[in-house]
Amino acid sequence: MTEHNSDLSFGVDIGGSGVKAAVVDMKTGEFVTERLKIATPQPANPDAVAEVVKELMEEADWNGPVGITVPAVVKNQITRSAANIGGDWIGTDCQELFRKHLGNREIAVLNDADAAGLAEVAYGDEQARSGSVMLLTFGTGIGSALLMDGNLYPNSELGHLPFGHTSCEKWASSAVKEKEDLSFKEWAKRVDQVMHEYARLFSPQTFVVGGGISRKADKWVPLLTVEQKVVPAQLRNKAGIVGAAMAVRDGFRP
Repeated sequence: MTEHNSDLSFGVDIGGSGVKAAVVDMKTGEFVTERLKIATPQPANPDAVAEVVKELMEEADWNGPVGITVPAVVKNQITRSAANIGGDWIGTDCQELFRKHLGNREIAVLNDADAAGLAEVAYGDEQARSGSVMLLTFGTGIGSALLMDGNLYPNSELGHLPFGHTSCEKWASSAVKEKEDLSFKEWAKRVDQVMHEYARLFSPQTFVVGGGISRKADKWVPLLTVEQKVVPAQLRNKAGIVGAAMAVRDGFRP
């Protein structure tokens, strides 16, 4: 695996609870290795997380370019926010950080939900490629990717939109479902409320819903009442890794 093959790329998805990675076949979007995972260090400061990325690369026996997602706004490779990860990420130069730990190689860093959006457009449901689409990832928070005819408007981070006395993601993420022990019916009602607010503000033609909980889409998507078509993401929680691998291959630098 150490020899770099242009059909292969390496993606790392940094989340609030775990850092996940795999070698990806860029022709198909499929994993060539098993999905590797290491718990996100606590506290999740930049150097500690970068060391975990290094561990994952070594475990995969990979020494080529690396694409990395972070749960943050990324502008010119600098993190401008820190959702569900250590606050000292704000203002971090990601190229400098990861080169320090991973050596002088090609690195691309982007928002986690944006990576999922890119991956769904390339390898997922064809409905993600046409018209105005909002992809939502339900996990520790709610990630969002805004797409127009398959083109990404980066760093939307709509999970942080105020909602009542709280925010959308603090009301309806899948982590909240777990924490409050909500049934799918109870949780779907919250998701529906949040999606109605997104629909009111952005009027997308289609919602694509992802994250690990999209595996059980049949238990909650039929309960939603938004007028838009709602389709489960095809790549589910693989999308961040695949999108990260795409970003470094394609030179995508938000």
